[in-house]
Amino acid sequence: MKNLENVSRGDQIRALTTSTLAFTVCFAVWTIFSIIGIKIKAELGLSDTQFGLLVATPILTGSLSRIFLGIWTDQYGGRIVYTLQMLTSALAAFFLTYASTYEMYLIGALGLGLAGGSFAVGIAYVSSWYPDEKQGTALGIFGAGNVGAAVTNFGAPILLVSLGGEWRSVVYVYAAVLAATAVLFFLFSKTDPTHSGEKQKARPFMEQLKPLKHLIVWRFSLYYFFVFGAYVALALWLPRYYVGAYGLELGTAGMLAAAYALPGAVFRALGGWLSDKFGARAIMYWTFIVTLICSIIMSYPATDYTVAGINGPIEFNITIPLWLFVTMTIILGFFMSLGKAAVYKHIPHYFPENVGSVGGIVGLIGGLGGFILPITFGVMNDHIGVWTSCFMLLSVIIAVSLIWMHFAILRAEKKSLPEKSKYLPELENINN
Repeated sequence: MKNLENVSRGDQIRALTTSTLAFTVCFAVWTIFSIIGIKIKAELGLSDTQFGLLVATPILTGSLSRIFLGIWTDQYGGRIVYTLQMLTSALAAFFLTYASTYEMYLIGALGLGLAGGSFAVGIAYVSSWYPDEKQGTALGIFGAGNVGAAVTNFGAPILLVSLGGEWRSVVYVYAAVLAATAVLFFLFSKTDPTHSGEKQKARPFMEQLKPLKHLIVWRFSLYYFFVFGAYVALALWLPRYYVGAYGLELGTAGMLAAAYALPGAVFRALGGWLSDKFGARAIMYWTFIVTLICSIIMSYPATDYTVAGINGPIEFNITIPLWLFVTMTIILGFFMSLGKAAVYKHIPHYFPENVGSVGGIVGLIGGLGGFILPITFGVMNDHIGVWTSCFMLLSVIIAVSLIWMHFAILRAEKKSLPEKSKYLPELENINN
């Protein structure tokens, strides 16, 4: 049980500030392959499929480790687990610089991916300092640490140039910053109120998986697979996309990718506030409708047309101009940010006794989206040969999510208002 009687406002601000800054650094390290991966691709002559696997591998570790890190945080407290998690990730980043083969890079990426597990630790640590009625805003602010992806996309190319184009030097800097962050976090943070030195007993692992039997958990997971998983996937993929599809320099590509990643992180707190004010359902509708329109437009490949004109063939080309594409990515990032908050707003309403376990499962599957999608993007590039194929896939995912959500809502309304059922006969066999 939480005992917040002796927790001051200063303690809460200290916990939120230190955790958010640490999460920002961890997220920046977690997505570092979006930049150094391009250098490694050229160095080893990798295919797009191999590149996709390389940049996605840290996401896998970061996603899977959330379950165990969350349990350990419950047992030992966020302060010690967060510190050890950052130090371990920094050590893995350091050893990555000694890799020389593709297989070794993948192993190093698995270790570095532990940085992504910081989300589970930080969520548990921050929430322990706030009463239930204030956790939404606090966790929304903490979630803005996703801005670390923008920090990497913007700052890593600049750092790379300043260090003579040597990507290993960039990793050294990242490892040092992460290690320093771990030390500073331990020095300036305090042991959370739920731990006073004694070890807490964790709930049995299988008991925490019981909510998986509810189909609605998988529906929320699909939402998060897009709003978070696709967000991470595009943050990793866009620098490569800009270099390949538009022929940009890596530094410019990183800056434009950061323009996408930035709103995808900093407006998460706004998404929580809007969900409180207008309802999470309304925010999810807006998220899916707007992102579906954007992804459909972005999925249109550059096409040359020849029309049989009166005076001979008329040739013209339809290509999405760079300014429009960048604008669309910014809109995507903004609405993904709102959607991330709205998904987690649903969970306490449906699972008030299992917020932690359901939130962990949804976060895990969302994180797996960040692992699966970059690999899929690379496979589609290699086999379809169309740069915009990644947005074709995202359009399908969004459309399925929107349709499932809409019919689940109609079914729920039918249950609450049975007199309307005669107008909705198709809802008889729909499971929400």
